[in-house]
Amino acid sequence: MKSIARVLLGAFLVFAGLSHLFWARSEFQAQVPTWLPLDADFVVLASGVIEVLLGLALIVLVRLSVLTGWIVAAFFVAVFPGNIAQFLTHTDAFGLDTDVSRGIRLLFQPLLIAWALWCTDAWRTWRSRSSAV
Repeated sequence: MKSIARVLLGAFLVFAGLSHLFWARSEFQAQVPTWLPLDADFVVLASGVIEVLLGLALIVLVRLSVLTGWIVAAFFVAVFPGNIAQFLTHTDAFGLDTDVSRGIRLLFQPLLIAWALWCTDAWRTWRSRSSAV
């Protein structure tokens, strides 16, 4: 079950990353916080490349899945301010055109973090190592 969940998360990241690069750049640019001192297009392209690489790592680098799980979880934490900014500025993107829909989306970010840690056994490995000390 965890292997299937890991591959599905990897495929989701590859798809999302490719959408950053090719067909949804303007939608993703709407999520880049205005306070970020970087060009929005650069942020979207860079995060797209990172998402593709992380997705492929989840699918292919099975032996490094614990490390990959932590990196993917950290990535989801790093992009969370963009989701918060979209909510706070009432920016429409991806069909999220109400505060309720943008708020519900915020609730899914912790689930993505938990998914990454669970399907790679990153959380279980950390817990077993910390209890052994």
